[in-house]
Amino acid sequence: MTGPALATLPALRDVIARHGLSASKALGQNFLLDTKLLDRIARAAGSLEDATVYEVGPGPGGLTRALLGAGARVVAVERDSRCLPALAEIAEASGGRLEVIAGDAMAIDEVAVAGEGAHIVANLPYNVGTALLVRWLTDATWSPWWRSLTLMFQKEVAERIVAAPGSNAYGRLAVLAQWRSTAAIAFTVNRMAFVPPPKVTSAVVHIVPAVAPEGVTVRTIQAVTAAAFGQRRKMLRQSLKGLPGALSALGTLGIAADRRAETLSVAEFVAIARTLDAGRTEQAER
Repeated sequence: MTGPALATLPALRDVIARHGLSASKALGQNFLLDTKLLDRIARAAGSLEDATVYEVGPGPGGLTRALLGAGARVVAVERDSRCLPALAEIAEASGGRLEVIAGDAMAIDEVAVAGEGAHIVANLPYNVGTALLVRWLTDATWSPWWRSLTLMFQKEVAERIVAAPGSNAYGRLAVLAQWRSTAAIAFTVNRMAFVPPPKVTSAVVHIVPAVAPEGVTVRTIQAVTAAAFGQRRKMLRQSLKGLPGALSALGTLGIAADRRAETLSVAEFVAIARTLDAGRTEQAER
């Protein structure tokens, strides 16, 4: 539902030229200008009509325009002050549906600015993308404050998020993404779609919360995966020996200690964490 004012905004290339913008390598920026591709990213998030979207790193506002065109109210956080005048022009044309916040996304109180139930849609800056994703996946409370994540990553990172056990890409990020949510690659994006072109292909990942397994804390699943994949080439008896109770949990569950982390399913990691949490609860009750 692109409004009349939004439709009159100049082309993104003209905006970039007029404001003298160039993608900052230090900020992990690559501008995406293809409007059809930007609309496709917005559609990958599902219906956004009258929904709130939290966007990180909008840059000159290409994806922001697509989100507004899909009917969303957008809260956009931009660290690069050079982009703020271009975003202000979109805000003026949005009819009050765009709020631009100047600041570092790593330091923002996201619930305070976007509210519960917001969709997160972003072409994430490469240098903070994984850190932000891990933060969103490790909310202590579940269901989380966000309704869905639709995020652009380097294809290599996207493959790590959706990886299956036994694959080279399978690791801690896959378990964190999959133990209480579902993750899928929506589509890949050729590097030539960006200005300037990055050295790698990108991909859009869509993640939605699922029912969290009972009896498992996020703190414990993080500890188990950090230990197991911190020494992924070693057998579990070696990689988990520094985690109190972990080797005993393997025995209880019948998981062979000579296996390596990449062979364990997400369900097996959940079972190990549940056993450790149950053991701590028993000790606390004594």
